[in-house]
Amino acid sequence: MISDAVSTVAKTRNGSRQDTLKTLRDVERRVLWLSTAIIDHANRVRPNASRLKVGGHQASSASMASIMTALWFHELTADDRVSVKPHASPVLHAINYLLGDLDASYLTTLRSFGGLQSYPSRSKDPDPVDYSTGSVGIGATAPVWGAIARRYVDEHFGGVGRGRQYSLLGDAELDEGAIWEAVQDPTVADLGEVVWIVDLNRQSLDRVVPGMAADRLQGMFTAAGWQVLTLKYGELLEELFARPGGDLLRGRLDAMSNPEYQRLLRCTPEQLRERLPGIGSAADPISHLIAELDDATLQAAMRNLGGHDLGALLDAYDSVDDSRPTVIFAYTVKGYGLPTEGHPQNHSSLLTAHQMSELAVRLGADLDDPWAGFAGDSAEAALCAAAAERLRRPSYATAEPPQVPSDIGRTPTGTGNTQQALGRLLLDLSRQAPQAAARVVTVSPDVSSSTNLGGWLNKAGIWSQTERTNWFADDAETILHWREKPDGQHLELGIAETNLVGLLGELGATWSRWGQPLLPIGVVYDPFVNRALEPWSFGIYAGGQSILVGTPSGVSLAPEGGAHQSITTPSLGIEQPGCVSYEPAFAIDTEWCLLAALGNLGHSNGSSAYLRLSTRPVDQNLAVVPADPAARERRRRQVVAGAYTLRRAERPAVAIAVMGAMVPEALAAAERLGALGLPADVICVTSPDLLFRALQSRCSHEEAPGWILDQVFPADRAVPLVTLVDGHPHTLAFLAAINNVPIAPLGVSRFGQSGELDDVYRYHRIDTDSVVEAALDLVD
Repeated sequence: MISDAVSTVAKTRNGSRQDTLKTLRDVERRVLWLSTAIIDHANRVRPNASRLKVGGHQASSASMASIMTALWFHELTADDRVSVKPHASPVLHAINYLLGDLDASYLTTLRSFGGLQSYPSRSKDPDPVDYSTGSVGIGATAPVWGAIARRYVDEHFGGVGRGRQYSLLGDAELDEGAIWEAVQDPTVADLGEVVWIVDLNRQSLDRVVPGMAADRLQGMFTAAGWQVLTLKYGELLEELFARPGGDLLRGRLDAMSNPEYQRLLRCTPEQLRERLPGIGSAADPISHLIAELDDATLQAAMRNLGGHDLGALLDAYDSVDDSRPTVIFAYTVKGYGLPTEGHPQNHSSLLTAHQMSELAVRLGADLDDPWAGFAGDSAEAALCAAAAERLRRPSYATAEPPQVPSDIGRTPTGTGNTQQALGRLLLDLSRQAPQAAARVVTVSPDVSSSTNLGGWLNKAGIWSQTERTNWFADDAETILHWREKPDGQHLELGIAETNLVGLLGELGATWSRWGQPLLPIGVVYDPFVNRALEPWSFGIYAGGQSILVGTPSGVSLAPEGGAHQSITTPSLGIEQPGCVSYEPAFAIDTEWCLLAALGNLGHSNGSSAYLRLSTRPVDQNLAVVPADPAARERRRRQVVAGAYTLRRAERPAVAIAVMGAMVPEALAAAERLGALGLPADVICVTSPDLLFRALQSRCSHEEAPGWILDQVFPADRAVPLVTLVDGHPHTLAFLAAINNVPIAPLGVSRFGQSGELDDVYRYHRIDTDSVVEAALDLVD
């Protein structure tokens, strides 16, 4: 329980600090009560017509109450930002309520429609939330990428300063690979503003973790260059350790397994006196030591861990070394102060009405008036008011996103590929729209040179906090010049896609955090987009707007295609909220799509984009770009809306809808079908995503412009349809529903094979012969 026994050993402390700790302890009690009552109301009081479980994690919230009380009501400044572990969201709402940032009417709405979210949500909660959390490992690492994004903005545009970036995470979250990918990345070692506080309660969802090796975890952080602070025992236990036999008590507790310790928390004082000494030569001295303690003090000592000692927490916060990242391991008890504390199955357990009534009495609250605040003239009210004033953040003037041109005006010729068009466009943008180019920031996980970003890197430079010597600057054979400087516009990470999209999400949120819009572009091999998808999706959910480029893609990788699978990605954009997907066929299409995507970043109505590009050489003259300015603009509008007619037959017998690198096969098949007396339209699809939205809008399922369907798939030209994509065939299968025509969807539905392009296409039946055969079958 939360006990005043701790204060009895602090009589020699400075009076002012003692008063501060007493007031903090009273606030901590109220935070614990409010967070518990918020969950109780959602589950036990509020009507539940569906009878579905509501939930809310009272025990997980309780283990964080001390840590968060000390942080918000004593340590944080207006410049600091905090990521709160998902299951502690009721604690965050309780604190925001006490600070005056959340109306009491919301305290009854946890997990209800339009109410407090199940986990902290920057985009949906009604009170201040710095980072959306809920996807384990992603929310915890977000402040790392937030720190980099903030530094980048401050270096390039100024005015955002620097505060600490805190992550509050559970110990079980350290099992996530995303944690260690972030910890070991070379860009992180100098981020002194990053502070992680680990709620080390030694329990996971199902059990007490038997082998939670804190020493090993601490060593891993130390090896990565982090400062490691450990708060294992509180002041009461430390005082007992100083008495005769205390060193043996410390040794007993240190050597004790996690399950045994948790079981002792559930013991009566009599059982505790019997079990705590253990066996062996240390048992008698420990028995004599604890015999001096009354029952209340003995039980308080057993749960007097560093993560619940407010004084120890304040000292730890003061000890943070701002020259490198810091992790604080704060030992806690899951369910601290609740009847369920320490129980191995307390993760989702809920207090009964009787237990809530007893808890109210013990914490000085009122179950009939659960949201009562502190008396206006109390020290607690004064502390809350002072914290609210200290944490009041300045408003940042929002800079308008730069004007991005819709067309560079150049028409590519010769042979090229869409990946090359990415690098060329960035250079063209720097010449023709320098203000827009100044907001572009690119990120890659060690694949810059192999994804055609070399020219852009040579011009824009690599971002670094300090200018570093380029030791290969005078090497005549060096083509890629690695110039690291504070005004660089490319960020290079290690080979970890989760880190890439984590940083991408935070770079894409600077418009709403600091009023400075960036145009972030992340480049990754398309076969690894699936690996990056979940954290990138979560970044979009949290308000980040960015462009993810997957390149090279598909079985068009040919010799590499046997190992690098890129089959399911074409349909991801259809399924991903907050994102527009494109797969252009030609360089000009790539430029237009990318410019449209850039223009859609950095504002409240914006969205992210995913571009799937290819390294397959394609004759750019096949695009047949209109020379007339009006006709060119019409083509551009169709490209960015999702599709255009590439070949138009006078009276088509069949149509071929093709996407991306497969255009040469579609055009060749149309030629052969024409020779067979079956004229064929060829429709180049650039965004199945936008076409699907247009189709949905016909059924009033979504608001989207439908004109593109009328122009490219008019009802009076409805004919049987062959679809062709270097990816799963279901991506374009929905196109048959536009005019209810027969369809033959061709694509890749098996794992890839290495080989020559013709062999690979033939194997997957996406070669020209297969397109012709499919068309003949449809019209036969």
